[in-house]
Formats: sequence, structure tokens, C-alpha cells
Amino acid sequence: MTEYKPTGNRTVSTISCVMPAYNEARNLGQVVPHVLAALTALSPGVEMVVVNVGSRDATAQVLKDLCAKHPQLVAVNLSRNFGKEPAITAGLENTHGDVVFIMDADGQHPTDLLPSMLEKWEHGSDVVYAVRKSRDDQSWLHIAFTKLFYKLINWRSRVKIPANAGDFRLMDRQVVDALISMPERNRFMKGLYAWVGFKSTAIDYEPLQRADGQSHFGFRGALSLAVTGLLAFSVAPLRIVSYFGLFLALAAMGYGAYVAFDYFWNGAETPGFATIVVGMMLLSGIQLMSIGILAEYIGRIYEEVKQRPTYLVQSKIGLGLSKTERML
Repeated sequence: MTEYKPTGNRTVSTISCVMPAYNEARNLGQVVPHVLAALTALSPGVEMVVVNVGSRDATAQVLKDLCAKHPQLVAVNLSRNFGKEPAITAGLENTHGDVVFIMDADGQHPTDLLPSMLEKWEHGSDVVYAVRKSRDDQSWLHIAFTKLFYKLINWRSRVKIPANAGDFRLMDRQVVDALISMPERNRFMKGLYAWVGFKSTAIDYEPLQRADGQSHFGFRGALSLAVTGLLAFSVAPLRIVSYFGLFLALAAMGYGAYVAFDYFWNGAETPGFATIVVGMMLLSGIQLMSIGILAEYIGRIYEEVKQRPTYLVQSKIGLGLSKTERML
């Protein structure tokens, strides 16, 4: 691998990479050395933090063996599966580099983009995030819901979340420290990336094929994450219900005026039991839906006020950057 030559006004001394992993025992042996080689070509001061998110396979043992071979590697084993967002947070809190990359453990994030991302950082960008060119590997339902999600979450929102931008990105140490300081527990990282601000630059990429196995983050996981994002960074559900309620109220007033006019002017009989039942069922359904949305928001508040930790660490192996490198 060719040596990287800085081209901008900023020069990196140390680089960190965060990689959450869930049941990736078959991939880590191939992905970790490959990513470490790509990072070492960018800077001699490198550390890689792999967060084991309560994996049920041999991920913990594979990481232990890899730490013995690669002193730059740090393995953080969580006590259970807290989810990908808390895992990323755990990884960020264990980094010390001037810049931090976030990559997946399945090998789908191309290391060829790392020099380009670092180059944009050298020229002044604090965040360089990768945007998918296409979603050909996903079903039409997944694609449709993804488009709907970004429209809803960005609807009349002060903070715009870039569409099709995932966790694959480079961040300056200042951005990482800002993310770590965020106290919320129901973490939606895509929203937090956008909320903290800083100068950001997008770069297109095409995901590679998985090194082995199948993705553990399917449509259900994406849907759950979308609900968390909507409730954490948008009041769109509440606004939609409010507008829908206003529309129904106006429609009911209009229909009532029409019935009264028709009765007094034309002498028509007022519709009876069937109309009342349909109206009651419609209003009851809307009320239950509204209560459900409010309950979701209240549930998130309940989770926050308990102030439980975002994650718990069972064990940590490896050193990563040396004390001297951390002081550079």
C-alpha cells in the first residue's frame, strides 16, 4: 500500500477507528487486518476500537486473538446487546486520535475512500460522511420507507439530516468530544451527527459485498431505528395528528352544517344509526392513534429520567495508542 502524503493545511498525528461488531466472528479476521493496514498507510499513530455488542458467536475470542497479534487493536466487550448506537458511543468514548473513522465490521465500507476522506479533513472539513449512491441491494419496501423517513424527519425541521448517509464517516476530535458530551440515552447517531453541526462534506460511495455471512440489521431493525429517530429529532408525528384532527373537525362542522341545511331547507330526514357508528369508530381510531404517539414520546422521557447508563462494559482488551502518541 502506497504511503499517504498530506496535501492540506492540517496534518494528522494520530488516527482512531471505531467498529461495532455483532456476531462477526467470521469477518473480523479478514476485515481488521485490512482496515489496520489502510489506516497505518495514513499515519503511524493508529488505534482501532472494535466494540463487541453482546455477540453470541466467537466474536469475543476472535478479538482476543487479534489483540495479541495487533497492539493497535482495542476490544471493548459490552455486557449484552445494547444496540448499534450505544456501541458507537462506547467506541467513541474509548478513542484518542486526532480524527476518528467509523466503519462497519462486515467489510462493506471500502478502505479506498479513507485517503480521500482524510484529504478533505486536511482542507478544513470537520466531518466527512459517505453517502450511498444506490440501494439496489434492498427491497422496494425498504427503499420506499427510507425515502418516507427522511421526508418526515426533515419536514419543517431546523436540523436537516442528509439522506442515505450512514455511520461511515470521518470526524475531527472536536466533533467526537461534542458527541460524547451529549447526555441523551435514546441515541440516534445520524441525528446527533447533524445536530452538533461543524463543517461537513459528503462523499459518494458504493457498498462492497459482505466479507461473509448476512447482515444482522434488516428491515425490522431499520424500522425500529427510524421510530427512534423520529421521536428523538422530530415532532412530525404530533404535527400530523394535529393537522389531521383539525381537518376532521372542519369536515365534521361542514357535514353538520350540510345536514342541518338539508333538513330545514329540503325537509330531508337526518341520517341515523349507521352514520353515528361510523363516525364514532373513526374518531375512536384517531384518538387511540394519538394516544399511542403521545405514549411513545412519554416512554422516551421515562427512559431518559431514569438516567441509566447507555451501555455497560464487561471487559476491555488492548492498549491502542501509547501514552506518548496520545500526547502528540
